[in-house]
Amino acid sequence: MTKTDKRARADLFRNRLTQAMQERGATQSGLARAIRVDRSTISQLLTGDGARLPNAHVVGECAAELGVSADWLLGLSDRPESAADLMAINLSMTAAARALVDEQVFEWHKEAVGYKIRHVPAGLPDMLKTREMLEWEYRPHLGKTTGQAVGASEDRLAFMRTSRSDFEIAVPIHEMRSFARAEGYYTDLPASLRRAQIEQISTLYDQLYPTLRIHLFDSRRVFSSPITVFGPLMAVLYVGRHYLAFRDTERVQTFTRHFDGLVREAAVTDREFPGYLEELRVPTIGRDRASARKS
Repeated sequence: MTKTDKRARADLFRNRLTQAMQERGATQSGLARAIRVDRSTISQLLTGDGARLPNAHVVGECAAELGVSADWLLGLSDRPESAADLMAINLSMTAAARALVDEQVFEWHKEAVGYKIRHVPAGLPDMLKTREMLEWEYRPHLGKTTGQAVGASEDRLAFMRTSRSDFEIAVPIHEMRSFARAEGYYTDLPASLRRAQIEQISTLYDQLYPTLRIHLFDSRRVFSSPITVFGPLMAVLYVGRHYLAFRDTERVQTFTRHFDGLVREAAVTDREFPGYLEELRVPTIGRDRASARKS
């Protein structure tokens, strides 16, 4: 932080206090009553020419009454907003619908068109799923409206695929293994559907690479919650029922570095990913044939 001469800081305080009062429509008498000081005190703050600053209590009361930050009044910040207001600007919490690409996520993608999208999905990436996979996954929640939701989702996903954004996706390697073996979350998922899904991912990857790049990381070595970084604009953390969206540069950069760390530690790199998909086909097809023989 650049050091400021005491007199210069006092002049800046007077100028900013005057500006804040004008923007708020506050009078000297009104401000004095609000912060419980004599009107002469406010007059001195505004017209004095010395290097002395008011005490912390008066500065804080003026800032609170005028809706600005004390740091801004004192020249310690270039942002007049209070800490609470800055938090509201830079951090927002929105509901996360249990649905296919919901409206909020779609709006964020449109806002970030042309930027690189870094994504750690909660499962397999929705944008790569077959229609049958989407119906299997979302029918328990959406019921009879699943077909309509899938249709609307396909239009939005088509937009995302044809946008000028690059997509880099990091997926836990155990997620792919569980899917191929119908384990955990994917229990009872038919082998034919799993096989078709692997084919879909393989085809799309071949078509879109390098605009689309997928890395698989080992969660025993590195861990990540579901996140999406929309270029330099925003980073979004998925926490289940809500999204936490960060727009301040420092946190966006922190999430970006976190994602880049997943890429560096990838157990399967983007170039190795097609070969890994080929390996997944074998147990999927083999189990399907074994089940057919038993029946």
